[in-house]
Amino acid sequence: LPGILGNKHASGTVIIEEGSLGDALYLVLAGRVKAFSDDARGREVVYGVYGPGEYFGEMSLDGGPRSASVMAVETTVCAMVARQTLREHIVEHPDFAFELIARVIRRARMATTNARNMALLDVYGRVVQLLDGLAQPPQADGSRMVGERLTHGDIAARVGCSREMVSRLLKDLERGGYVDVQRG
Repeated sequence: LPGILGNKHASGTVIIEEGSLGDALYLVLAGRVKAFSDDARGREVVYGVYGPGEYFGEMSLDGGPRSASVMAVETTVCAMVARQTLREHIVEHPDFAFELIARVIRRARMATTNARNMALLDVYGRVVQLLDGLAQPPQADGSRMVGERLTHGDIAARVGCSREMVSRLLKDLERGGYVDVQRG
């Protein structure tokens, strides 16, 4: 979508509120956002973290309520694309519709995988799978690095457990020589 200008959002800014109505999707031009749900007790589940070139908010294009909240996790620039603008772009560039559908399918597959993992894997398996999925390709020595800075709370929100549980698991993995946790 050429010629789109974005709005800047400070880290911690909620861009979309779960349950609100909207008829636009957002394109991340710079920075990162997380899609999440939380409860009154402050417990949170993170559905995904999205960076430049990715979008969010597509679930309301059908006129229904937003299915998750979205927050900037660092200073982020997002462009809002109204449903009508998106429709006009698809008419002019029909192949874009297939790209959009493919991304929605990938998200649906990821949601299915996450639901399966929550039901069938223990917390240890979910943490290992998350780290494996985030790790970059192997370096010359065979080691792999997770480039994204993650707190124990971030990991816990993504795998559906407590921060304390993540701390215990990472200590066990570190003691076993499977991971090397570097601060900062």
